[in-house]
Amino acid sequence: MDAKDQREKIFVLDTTLRDGEQATGNSLVPSEKLEVARQLSRLKVDILEVGSPASSPGDFESARLIAQEIDGPVICALSRARQEDIDRCAQALAGAKRKRIHTGIGVSDIYIERKQYKSKDEVLKIAVEVVKHAKQYTEDVEFYAEDATRADQEFLFTILQAVIEAGATTVNIPDTIGYAIPEVYGSLISRIRERVPNIRQATLSVHCHNDLGLAVANSLAGLVNGARQVECSINGIGPRAGNASLEEVVMGISAHKDYFRFLLQIQPKELYRTSRTVAHLFGITIPRNKPIVGNNALTNNIGLHINGMMKDRLPYETINPEDIGFPQSRVILTARAGRHGLKHRLKELGYPPFSQDRLEKVYGRFMEIADRKQMIYDEDLVSIMENEVPNLSEKYTLTFLQVMNGTHAIPMATVKIKKQENGTEETVTESALGDGPVDAAYKAIDKAINFQVKLDDYTVQAVTSGAAAMAEVLVSVSKEGKKVLGHGSSTDIVEASVRAYLNGINKLVEKLAQEKRQPGENRQELVNKEEVVYREQK
Repeated sequence: MDAKDQREKIFVLDTTLRDGEQATGNSLVPSEKLEVARQLSRLKVDILEVGSPASSPGDFESARLIAQEIDGPVICALSRARQEDIDRCAQALAGAKRKRIHTGIGVSDIYIERKQYKSKDEVLKIAVEVVKHAKQYTEDVEFYAEDATRADQEFLFTILQAVIEAGATTVNIPDTIGYAIPEVYGSLISRIRERVPNIRQATLSVHCHNDLGLAVANSLAGLVNGARQVECSINGIGPRAGNASLEEVVMGISAHKDYFRFLLQIQPKELYRTSRTVAHLFGITIPRNKPIVGNNALTNNIGLHINGMMKDRLPYETINPEDIGFPQSRVILTARAGRHGLKHRLKELGYPPFSQDRLEKVYGRFMEIADRKQMIYDEDLVSIMENEVPNLSEKYTLTFLQVMNGTHAIPMATVKIKKQENGTEETVTESALGDGPVDAAYKAIDKAINFQVKLDDYTVQAVTSGAAAMAEVLVSVSKEGKKVLGHGSSTDIVEASVRAYLNGINKLVEKLAQEKRQPGENRQELVNKEEVVYREQK
């Protein structure tokens, strides 16, 4: 047998849509989550953790949609140690070809005494019961021992042995607050393998947070010491300082094949696109010095290094940018490119085939921009594609925008909005004054649609350089406790701002309608109720 074939398989569980979403303060609508899931499927993650279906109707619907639509990775849903949560996971995952329920409970003394208000015996009993309950729905059950790195190790060994006997096929050892350091975390994984008698009946998994900046190092240390599943997120997004970064874990292993001797299913050429897709939809900016996917990590502009790279790139590059799908070629399109030329270039940029309807929508935006800008760069195409989210029902659509502004004039905006409500369609025209052209346009929209939202955040950035650069606007809007992100792009900043605002409003309408169709309690409300009941009993 070839030595390469003897390398051990490492399973990658991506938690971008579960742990990652908790970091942003903005929840994605189901169509956006499906877009991320499709890209993660193209990346070929082994397990795709899609959220906590019991936490909200929106999470349930997203999980259900992904379970039905995505074929390839195992679809995993997370639950608390409650049977009703597990039932909800099973309902959401019913359409998945391969499914996993991920359940667990806190195991450290701090969590047991101060968060769960239980004894160790009670925690052990609950852990076994929930694993057995999940096992009724699927053979693939993962158990998380929350805050494992601060737990009494003897109790940790006991509970892991018990849940494996109950049917857990994967046991997860989270460094929940990012407290561990690599040598100690690796030693813990090694001791689990030594002290838990039935540990080889399950896959040992690592889930590390980045509070001390050690999540990737801890994850790799866990793998070296016997773990065979790693849980991470795209761009390292997650609560507080984030999770282990998937792209850093993958490329760290790839760069040191002789040391790690692991096999990965991940397709590295999809890393850059996946990073961009997640950053765009979650409304985050990738730092220029971010390892692997940051712009500085992919270019080298120091004079001495450039001179050396012209002779030999190897001394100055840890990885080849093309290996992770970074587009090296730069092609310019014009309005004469036509549908065929546009479709061909999008394929070269790595976009998968899509429907004729979506092509027409993208081509329409391409022509609008091409008429104004003349030359369309790859960055412009990426922006157009990222701002065109499929399957989002648009209740409100901009058909006309006019802005009057000047140094001695009060800004005024006029908008025409096409409204689609209850099977009818009408166009409403409204005007408003404001502190600036964007403020005036937003006030005119509010009057036209009679749907008030709160604008929580507004950012704008240029896609390319020059006077004719495309502007990308990102807004955060909220209503009734629900917050979403809106995206818009145009060569005109005010138009981009209006498109972003309407995009956010349409998402809010969809999310609020979904909540009304599927009433349910918020996860935090349930947690608060549990604490009140406990204190009353005490």
